Amino acid sequence: MILIGWLKHAFAVDPPGVPEPDEVEREAIERLVRQIVRRGLATPALILLECSHPLNFLASQLLVFAGPMAELLFNRERYRALTRFLERRGSVEYICRRIEALVGELEVANRAKRPAGRPSDGAWSERAATSGARETK
Repeated sequence: MILIGWLKHAFAVDPPGVPEPDEVEREAIERLVRQIVRRGLATPALILLECSHPLNFLASQLLVFAGPMAELLFNRERYRALTRFLERRGSVEYICRRIEALVGELEVANRAKRPAGRPSDGAWSERAATSGARETK
């Protein structure tokens, strides 16, 4: 009976969808995402995450392997929480969504800070492209 119980869960996978992190995992992810966006690396990070999506479990195991050295540099609890979260399916999707949401919040905040009389940067470039520029054939 013990063998049957073990085999029943031997090949179990996480349910489909985006997992919800617990409080410690959420704190570690938020800190990571804020650092990525603050440094202007949102686009490269999204490209890297989307390209490595099929390998996220393997990457999480690499983080576990590198744990003893990485824990010398980073907070142990946050590092372990991040590796635990990355072991789950859909974790990369959650991180991508958080990066996109934070970038959106930053863009809204920047629009609010912009002076009212000044058009957006896109309008300036459109005017420069259409004012007096000759088309070449």
